[in-house]
Amino acid sequence: MRVEIWSDVVCPWCFIGKRRFDNAIEVLRQKGITEPIEVVFKAYQLDPSAPVGQPTPVVEGYAKKFGGRERAEQILNHVTNVAAADNIEFKMDIALRANTILAHRALHWVLEHHGAVTQAIFKERLMRAYFSDGLNVGDADVVAQCATEVGLDGETIRAWLDTDEGFDAVEQDLQGAAMREITAVPSFVIDDRFLIPGAQDVDVFVNVLERALTR
Repeated sequence: MRVEIWSDVVCPWCFIGKRRFDNAIEVLRQKGITEPIEVVFKAYQLDPSAPVGQPTPVVEGYAKKFGGRERAEQILNHVTNVAAADNIEFKMDIALRANTILAHRALHWVLEHHGAVTQAIFKERLMRAYFSDGLNVGDADVVAQCATEVGLDGETIRAWLDTDEGFDAVEQDLQGAAMREITAVPSFVIDDRFLIPGAQDVDVFVNVLERALTR
């Protein structure tokens, strides 16, 4: 089975959805289902207009988008509480708005050179950098440092990010999302047959995965 997940590093529901999907796979394993499940992350940019190299507090961006700081804080507090219920720590008061094109390029490099399992580990580290550590994931040095922290060659990735490579791969992912009419993330595509939109509950993921495995 192959699962492709369109998501963005700075999408709170993508982090929550990833955790719930991981838990769903663990439920399948506990049921004795041992079929290999390859999980590949695809690029999606929620905020492609975010300036590169000019991070600003996320709360400011939310205030402009949703009509004021009070409403922004309500939204961020809600998603923080939801994340906490899934054992994820969000610190949205220190989160920085960032363009994620560099992170997506690096994720493609890791997938190509180290495979899907390592890509997923790297993806989680980038998400924690953004949501918990207040780091600018739009900065090449931060992306490379996250890679180093999960056992990858951060120096090689840092040098590669200075090239023009990887943009085509990201664009292909974005076109793939458009072709599948994916307009919101996370979106989980199972064997190119089943589409699960959003950060569903663990039981929903389990049910769809079980159906897909029997067809």
